[in-house]
Amino acid sequence: MTEYILFHGKKIAYQQSGSGNNLVLLHGFMERKEIWNSFQAELSENYKVTLIDLPGHGESECVAEEHTMVLQSLAIKQVLDELNILECVMIGHSMGGYVTLHFAENYGSMLKGFGLFHSHALADSEEAKQNRLRAIEIVRKNRTVFISNFIPDLFAPENRERLKDEINLLQEGVSEMSAEAIIASQLGMRSRDSKVDVLAGSKVPVLFIFGKQDSRTSLDKILPQTVLPTYSVIHILDVGHMGYLEAYLETLEAVRSFTSVCFKEEN
Repeated sequence: MTEYILFHGKKIAYQQSGSGNNLVLLHGFMERKEIWNSFQAELSENYKVTLIDLPGHGESECVAEEHTMVLQSLAIKQVLDELNILECVMIGHSMGGYVTLHFAENYGSMLKGFGLFHSHALADSEEAKQNRLRAIEIVRKNRTVFISNFIPDLFAPENRERLKDEINLLQEGVSEMSAEAIIASQLGMRSRDSKVDVLAGSKVPVLFIFGKQDSRTSLDKILPQTVLPTYSVIHILDVGHMGYLEAYLETLEAVRSFTSVCFKEEN
């Protein structure tokens, strides 16, 4: 069941199930907490699993003209405070990984481990920043066209037909997302800074899940980041940017195993 807190006077939606040690799963840009429903159903047998709609996504409202990663991590912290979660494993897909890194920087003592699921610690390059401005202009002109084109491109070409129903559901899930919310997130990602130092300073396990065919995160830039933490767990799959659908069983087991490692002292 979805519940809400107020953050900056706006609703932030979350859902929670299970019992035991806490696992927090964050979705990415133009996604919603429901992308994790299958993961939650499986993992809540052993963990208390919390899913959160990031600002402007799903049932959460826009809270600012720019949803910086710092602002979004503050929203996550407020949800966890409301739920009296003092420590957890946090895993973020895509933009959710950027938020996770900012959370780790500011509230690292709350994390038993964290994961970057098709995500990374680098800031946008100048080219990427320009691409985000171009995307914003497209959204302003025709939000619907942007949504319909954006999501299929995240999948490896050979998986688009196999997962066409899932792609349609993703598109339907964000069909009501406002242009304001899309732009706020694009601006927030554009302005984020590098968090390579967070990886280098991490004393807790860090999970990396990458796709060989991921057009959003190239392996040559990301692989060097995997050696920075004291303890890294690395999964490289032959998928695009949407491994939680393209390789569901493999990524589910990766998250399950990683969470178990992080809580090994308690288990």
